[in-house]
Amino acid sequence: MSHSGGSSVEYAGDAGRERTFLGHPLGLFVLFFAELWERFNFYGMRALLIFYMTKWFMFEDKFATTSYGAINGLIYATPLIGGMIADRMLGYRRSIVLGGILMACGQFGLLSAGLNILPNSKWTFYTCIAFIVAGNGFFKPNISTMVGTLYKQGDPRRDGAFTIFYMGINIGAFLSPIICGIIGERYGYHYGFGLAGVGMVIGLLCFTLFTKHLGERGLPPVSATAAGGGGLAKSMLLYGGIIAFIPIGAFLVSEPHFVEAYAAPIIGFAFIAYILWEAFRSSKTEREGTLVVVILTTFSIAFWAFFEQAGSSINLFTDRHVDRTVFGWEIPASAFQAVNALFIVLLAPVFSVIWLRLGRVGRDPSSAMKFVLALVQLGLGFVALVLAAKQAEGGAKASLLLLLLAYFFHTTGELCLSPVGLSMVTKMAPTRLAGLLMGMWFLSAAFAHVIGGKLAGYSADWGYSKLYTVIFVTSIACAVLLLVIYPIIKRWEKARIESHNDHAGAFPVVAESKKRA
Repeated sequence: MSHSGGSSVEYAGDAGRERTFLGHPLGLFVLFFAELWERFNFYGMRALLIFYMTKWFMFEDKFATTSYGAINGLIYATPLIGGMIADRMLGYRRSIVLGGILMACGQFGLLSAGLNILPNSKWTFYTCIAFIVAGNGFFKPNISTMVGTLYKQGDPRRDGAFTIFYMGINIGAFLSPIICGIIGERYGYHYGFGLAGVGMVIGLLCFTLFTKHLGERGLPPVSATAAGGGGLAKSMLLYGGIIAFIPIGAFLVSEPHFVEAYAAPIIGFAFIAYILWEAFRSSKTEREGTLVVVILTTFSIAFWAFFEQAGSSINLFTDRHVDRTVFGWEIPASAFQAVNALFIVLLAPVFSVIWLRLGRVGRDPSSAMKFVLALVQLGLGFVALVLAAKQAEGGAKASLLLLLLAYFFHTTGELCLSPVGLSMVTKMAPTRLAGLLMGMWFLSAAFAHVIGGKLAGYSADWGYSKLYTVIFVTSIACAVLLLVIYPIIKRWEKARIESHNDHAGAFPVVAESKKRA
C-alpha cells in the first residue's frame, strides 16, 4: 500500500552512499527477511485456523467458515487505518515493530491457551485473533511502503526491488503451511500457532537489529515529534485506541454474522455511493476512469471470494475427502496451503516473460481482458474440484491430482489478475480520488473474504459438488459479462490514458500478489 507524503524522494537521497548487495541497498534485504518471517507467521496461522475451529472448538462448518471469512476480512481492512496512523503519528518503523509485537502476542496467547497457561476458552481465542488483526493493520501496509522509500522516483531498480521483496513473501507463505501445518496437526494446534509466533519474533529481530541499514527512513513525521505537537496526548490516544479495539475486535470475531450482515454491507455501500458521487462531479474522462476502477474492483471481489475458498471449504474438503497419501505417508491437509505459493514462485517468471513478449509486439492484453482470463481459469479450477467432489460422493477418496490441478488453474488466474490491480488504479484514478480508489482496491479484499466465508458455509447444506458447481458457473458468467462490456471499458481506458497522463502517477505502480499484500 502506498502512502502520501513524498518521503520516499527525501529518504532516497542517501542512496549513493549506501552499501549495496546485488545492486540494491542493504535495507531492502532487512525488509525482505522481516516480511518473509511475518508472512511465515500469518500463513502458518491461516493454514491451521479452520481446523482449529472445527476440530478443537467443534464449531459447525457454517459458523467456522463464516468466522474464517470475517477474521480475514478484518485482517485486510485494518491496514487502511494502520497506514494512516503511520503517516500522521508513528512513522513506518514504530508501526512495524508495534504490529509485530501485537501479532506475536496473539500467536503466543493461542500457544499459552493450549498449554493451559491462559484459559482455553473461545474468548481467549477471539481475543488472541483480535491482537493478530490489530497487529497486521500496523505491520503490513508500512513495511511495503518502506521498500519504496529506498529508491528515488524513476529509479530503474524499483521494480526489481519489489520483485525481490515479494519473493520473500512467497517463500514465507510456502514454508509456513508445511512447517506449522505438520507440527500443528501432528502435535497440537497450539504448537503450530506458537511456531508461527516464533517466526514473527525472528522477523522483528531481523528488522530491529539491522535498522542502521535503513538510515533515517520510516521515522515519525516531523509534525508528530515537534515541540508542542501533543506527542504524549497522541500516544495515549493511540494506545488507548488499541486497548479499546481488542474487545471490539474480539466481539466482531465472535459474531461473524454481524460482520457479514451489517458491517460489511453498510461500509461497502457507503464507500461505493461516495465514490460514485465524486465520479459524477468530475470531468468526463475522470468519471470514466473512476467507473473503470469501480467495475473491475467489483469483478475482483468475485474472483477473490471464490479464490479464498482455499483456506476454508477447500481446506476442509482436502482434509475429509482427498487421498493425501504419497509413498505411504499421509500429508496433513494444512500443508496444501503451500501449493499456491509454490506455483507462484514457479510460474510468476513465466508470466512475466509472456506479458513482456506480448507487449513488445503490441499484443499485451488490457487490464479488463486479463480479468476475463483470470475468471475463466478460476472457473476451470473449480471444474477440477467438482470432479473431485463427485469422486468423493461416489464413496471413494478424491484424486490428489485433481486438487493440484485446481490449485494450478487458480494460481494462473491469480497471476493474470493480481499484478494489474494496483497498476490499473494508478492509471485510471483522478489525482484527487487516487487515495480513495486505492483504499477501495485494498478494502475489496476484505469484502471478498467476508463473502467467501459466507459461500463456504453453503457446503454444509449443498455439499461440495453443488457449491463448486455454482462457483464455476458464476465465475464463467462473470467472465462473459465482463467480456460483453469490455468494448466500453476499453474505450474508457484508452480515453483516460490519453487524457491527463500526468494524473496516472499518483501512486507508484507495484506488481504484487494480492493475497500477499
